[in-house]
This record gives sequence, C-alpha cells and structure tokens, in this order.
Amino acid sequence: MLVFLLTGITGLFASDGAKIDSGATAWMLTSTALVLLMIPGLAMFYGGLVRSKNVLGTIMHSFVAMGIISVLWVILGYSMCFGKNILGGIFGWNWNYFFLKGIDTSIMDARIPEYVFSMFQCKFAIITPALIAGAFAERINFKAYCFFIALWSLLVYNPLCHWVWASDGFLYNLGARGAIDFAGGTVVHISAGVSGLVAVLYLGSRRGYPYQVIRPNNMVITMLGAGLLWVGWFGFNAGSSVSSGLSTAQALTATQVAAATGALTWIIIEGIHQGKATALGFASGILAGLVAVTPAAGVVKPYGAMVLGVVASIFCYSAIQTKNKLGYDDSLDAFGIHGIGGITGALFLSFIIRPSWMAEAAKAHGGSWTIWNQFGVQAIAVGIAIVFAGAMTFLIIYCLNKVVKFKSTEDDEMAGLDRSYHGERGYGMLNPS
Repeated sequence: MLVFLLTGITGLFASDGAKIDSGATAWMLTSTALVLLMIPGLAMFYGGLVRSKNVLGTIMHSFVAMGIISVLWVILGYSMCFGKNILGGIFGWNWNYFFLKGIDTSIMDARIPEYVFSMFQCKFAIITPALIAGAFAERINFKAYCFFIALWSLLVYNPLCHWVWASDGFLYNLGARGAIDFAGGTVVHISAGVSGLVAVLYLGSRRGYPYQVIRPNNMVITMLGAGLLWVGWFGFNAGSSVSSGLSTAQALTATQVAAATGALTWIIIEGIHQGKATALGFASGILAGLVAVTPAAGVVKPYGAMVLGVVASIFCYSAIQTKNKLGYDDSLDAFGIHGIGGITGALFLSFIIRPSWMAEAAKAHGGSWTIWNQFGVQAIAVGIAIVFAGAMTFLIIYCLNKVVKFKSTEDDEMAGLDRSYHGERGYGMLNPS
C-alpha cells in the first residue's frame, strides 16, 4: 500500500531542508517513465484486438487520456487525491497542490522531490480511464469519450484514490493498518473493470455482435503491447514502494512471478479446455497475473505471487467464458481481466500475506489481528469500490448521454472509428481512398 504501509512514512508532507535521496529519486523517475510506457503498450494491446477500421480510433482512446488527464491532474487532480480531507472526506484539497504551485521546491519525507511523486501518480490517473475503453471499444463516440474520461477521473478516480492512498483517507485507516492496495488493485483495476461493465450494459453491444465474427486485426501488435505492459508494470508495482530498497525488490519479484505464472496457467487451461494454447491466451494470462498481484506486490512472498497468478487466471478465464454465455459485449474483456483480476488479488492477498506484516498489524491493533480480520477489511474496500465506481459511472454516462450521444451512430460504426471520428485510416495502404 505504497510507502505508507511499508515504511511508516506518513508522507505527503514536505520536509523543510530534507536532503534528496538520489537513489530513490532515480528509481522513481525510472518508474514514472515505465508507467507512462504502459499507456502506449495498452494502446497497442487494445489496438491489435479490434477490426482494422477501428485500430487508430482505439489507440487514440489511450493517447488522448495522456493529454486530458495530465492537464486535469496538474490543475486539481493531485490536490483532490492527496490533499487533506474536505466535505467529510469525500476527497482532498490543498491549495499548494492547485496547479502544483506550492511544491516547486518541496522534498517529501521519502526524500524525493514532490514533483516526482506527483508525476508518478499522474500516470496511474491516466491509465485507469484508458483501461475502461477496452470494454466499449468499436462503438463509442470520440467526443463523448473525451468528456467521459474527464468526468470519470474527477468524480470516480480522484475520490477513490484519496480514500485508499491519502494518509487521512478512511479506507487507508480502516482496521489495524488499512485496506491493502499496494499499487492499485482497488483504485485502478476494480474501478476500471466495474465501470467498463456498467458502460457496456448501458450502451449495449456492437452492431452484429455476437452473430458476426469479430476478429483481431493484428495479434502481433497485441503481443508486443502485452510485452510493454509487462515491462512497464515493474514501475507500476515496484515504484509504488516510493523507495529504492528491500520493499522495491520484493514488489518487483512478486510482479515477475505472478505474470509468468498467470500466463502459463492460462495456456494450460486453454490446452485442456480447447486443445490449443493461443497467443491471446498467453497475453491474457500475463495481464491476469499482473492485475491480481498489483494490490499485493508489497505484502506477499514469491510463492504467494504464484498462487495469485494461478487463481487469477482461473477466475478471469471463467469470467470470460461466462461473458460469452451471457452475451454482454465487453469488447476486449476489461471487466473479465481487470475487474475480476483486481477483486481476486485484493481479497486473496489476505490468505498469503507476509507473517511479519500481520505481526505489525496485530501490534498496531493492540493485540491480535487475524487473516480473517484483514479479509473483512479487504472485502469492505472492494465492496465500496464496486458500488461507488458502478453507481457513479452509470450517473456520468446517463447525464452525459443527454448532451452528447455516447454510442456511435450505425453509419459511424459501420464506417469505423478511424474514418468517422479522425478522418484517417490506421492502415492507409490497405484501404486506399
């Protein structure tokens, strides 16, 4: 759960005259770049899975988030997430964080410039709404999407981030040592996955689904995107230690092990169930393992990360099979991977948590603290994230749809997102005009 759980740093408060730790700062700069790399990685992963007429429009869903959310983050996002409680703790606020105007020379207790921490967290805020786009790919009005991710960031991501990661957030302080979300299982993946499911159920399916066969346009791009996501995830998880030491190494190791185990488990399941091990299955297993270990990376040992990789792949594979039977059109399985994987990791970590962490929790609680106590805390946090993200997403889409039609028209959808909303083609030489 970031540096606050692992080292006791209370920290989003500047230290006057503090000396910068160059090693920690260098790693956090690297981690920030790695998390940013995940966004074009996600664009490639999603872009390869859609039809050729939608590849550029789908990639734009990730890239436009880099612009919109970055600007919002500097203006008020960082303040809403990491400022002091206002309005009963619904979100935070600190005028020094408004336009980042008060942190120009600020050094945190973790001995890194506050600018670095702010930009690191900015990348989390960018990728979370971009993940949602996978649920309603190939049928979303681009203008409506831009408004949606702006509103969703302000009204869903920022409050949830404050509750879980700010030092006075109520989920951060729930129970003995708070709800564990080391790098975003709840804040990022559950919120994005559930929001994607709500959007899909509200908007309905792509035209022709499920009767028309919809095939990926470029699995090579998808596999390269999955590889970039795996690499970037080291910054995502290991960077969340906000240090460069033992906790960083622990999180990095757990990340590698969970991804590898998840990928192998998925293709084994495919081999048993379908008689083939697909490239898409391997990529899906990578993501299932990475998503599940995200909330747990700092509090489980390698064998625990392996358990999460196995369990997440089983549950995510089952969720996708169930989706196919129920017939709702989660285009790129945003809920099946991110929602189910995030829930799995956030809950199951309670049973494989480091004994030393539990001992510290018991000490903080003034006596005993069992895995079932922690499981209860985790379940409360997961439940709140599901209900809050789901309800607010429905409200945002419902209201926004009154102003800007959220779903593309039949003509626009048939022509493709690339041509309808961008006037371009992803594969120009293959589609001369």
